[in-house]
Amino acid sequence: MKAAVLKSFGSPLAIEALPDPILGTGEVIVDVVAAPVVSYANEAFSGARGFLLDLPLAPGAGAIGRVRAVGPDATRLAAGDWVCCDPTVRSRDDAVSPDILLQGWTAAGEGGLRLQAHFRHGSFAERIMVPTENAVRIGAIEAADAARWCALTTMLVPYGGLLAANLQAGETVLISGATGSFGSAGVAVALAMGAGCVIAPGRNEKALEDLARRFGHRVRTVKLLGSEEDDRTRMLRAAPGPIDRVLDLLPPSAPAAAARAAVMTVRPHGTIVLMGGVAAGLELPYRYLMRSCITLRGQWMFPREAVARLAQLIRSGVLTLDHFDVTEFGLDRANEAVAHAAASAGPFKMTVIRP
Repeated sequence: MKAAVLKSFGSPLAIEALPDPILGTGEVIVDVVAAPVVSYANEAFSGARGFLLDLPLAPGAGAIGRVRAVGPDATRLAAGDWVCCDPTVRSRDDAVSPDILLQGWTAAGEGGLRLQAHFRHGSFAERIMVPTENAVRIGAIEAADAARWCALTTMLVPYGGLLAANLQAGETVLISGATGSFGSAGVAVALAMGAGCVIAPGRNEKALEDLARRFGHRVRTVKLLGSEEDDRTRMLRAAPGPIDRVLDLLPPSAPAAAARAAVMTVRPHGTIVLMGGVAAGLELPYRYLMRSCITLRGQWMFPREAVARLAQLIRSGVLTLDHFDVTEFGLDRANEAVAHAAASAGPFKMTVIRP
């Protein structure tokens, strides 16, 4: 099969042939129709992100495709089914604290590297082998729509955070990092889940105006000015009442003060979910969190059932893919796709490789 291969950090992707994946028990082989390219792929491939990748391999996290072959343990999947390939591979021999691999992207520790040795290649290839449970049926779609369905992989990240926050219909949620790719998708997902109001802070005025235009009165935008205390006050004033949940999706470059200003808006007995990449220490007030009975948790990616549940929201019409502007590249132009994803990063922008 043809694939885009990362041979060493800092080198361009090489378009070459790899052996076809060999099917085993507990596995599914999928023909990749569309694979998303995240905006920071160039940083991952340069080594700047410090991702654990045992090179060489074909990168790429997640895909929309059609099942080519299933193992003997599959009872529902069949050849030809349209599926979303969930890149979150979990070890099967410890249900309480499994090792995790983001297939084609990064491993979490030594156990994740062991998973990577088997589920090696990602979605920048004509075919991909995934665990049976990671090929999730999404129902029949037109092949031409597969690239737009890659937006599912973007929305799944904030969806995982909102599930972890236990967001309830009618509640107010603040999404820190709302003007980024994952944050803006999180605004759409929160509204689809029934949020009464979404507080959307950010520094990019144009992006904030776009969110307000797209979603109307249930979204209240806040322009961040850089003062932690003032920004927190302005976020609180924008809310129609207490802020029940806060989801932080800020990138690694964001200062800790920006994250802290947002998370400390949550009401007593509320929930904070940390899902971004802020590199600095957060320094939250221990006694205040304890005495206010605030739940603070981290969340990496999303639970297994999230893919099917989010696909149902899309199928129902409650959540639309029409917000996303998609640019497609063939597999031979994978390096152009990576450069384009970095240059055109922003809310509701999708770069996709179609092998």
